[in-house]
Amino acid sequence: MAQAPVDVVELRAGSATLGVSPIAGGSITRYASARDGQMFEWMRPALADAVQTRSAGSTSSFPLVPFSNRIRDARFRFRGRTIQLPQNFRPGPHAIHGHGWRQPWDVVSQAATSLTLEYRHTADAWPWAYRAEQRFALSPDRLTIRFAVTNESADPMPVGFGLHPYFVRTPGVRFRAVVDRMWRTDANAMPDELVAAPPGLPLDSAGLSPDATVLDNNFVGFGGHARVEWPEWNAGLEVAADPIFSCLVIYTPEGRDFFCAEPATICIDGFNLADQGRTDTGIIVLDPDDTAAGDVTFTPTFDL
Repeated sequence: MAQAPVDVVELRAGSATLGVSPIAGGSITRYASARDGQMFEWMRPALADAVQTRSAGSTSSFPLVPFSNRIRDARFRFRGRTIQLPQNFRPGPHAIHGHGWRQPWDVVSQAATSLTLEYRHTADAWPWAYRAEQRFALSPDRLTIRFAVTNESADPMPVGFGLHPYFVRTPGVRFRAVVDRMWRTDANAMPDELVAAPPGLPLDSAGLSPDATVLDNNFVGFGGHARVEWPEWNAGLEVAADPIFSCLVIYTPEGRDFFCAEPATICIDGFNLADQGRTDTGIIVLDPDDTAAGDVTFTPTFDL
């Protein structure tokens, strides 16, 4: 039986530590490990008031469900039906990141190195009931998150899901990934045209500098492999995602101490793009009682 949401659950495995806040959107508040007397923060630690204010955007990583990033004007059509969602990130006109990051999650099970959370959505403006689940498995050398969504309504449901990690931004940090093309964005940060990815991003390149390249873009053809490297620390973080995560959103805002690289099953505004006839949006349609699921694993590396 699920337990009521709690503030923070802490898991430990060897020198690795994981903090998760069920009450603050089922978000990670810290992922770190020690080596040779030094503590490595693999994601930006949650801000001091993140849990108290239930601010998932101030944590280390939060879940995206039932869609990733923005839906234009908070409206889309699915099988002839118009769905109008709340514009939940004012003053922007769009719907963003779905429900899970703004809602408490229940603890389903907990052990020293594992934790399972669930969020149940009752049909409202999003006219489908569903259950989302995150399973966190921590070992001394990696963190694996299994994300699953089950359609609990009587009708087929479109869905997308993903993770929104914030990585520590240092002057020397570099990011590389397996991707295909990039959605160029319009003045409203919405997909406009597929173009070539910026140089420096392929895994075999020198890497993309968040300080030198400002992005808030969706990449398609994500091959499930990415890497963050911190030369200052002589350390890195490998990201491995199951094929269901076919999209990657990279966010490198100017003047901030973080950057984001978000594995997702669906691209930004994917529901509307699919309604326009595109077949490369990653949209998943779940029949009643069907489940979609996938793993994302974060593996620290040392001695670059």
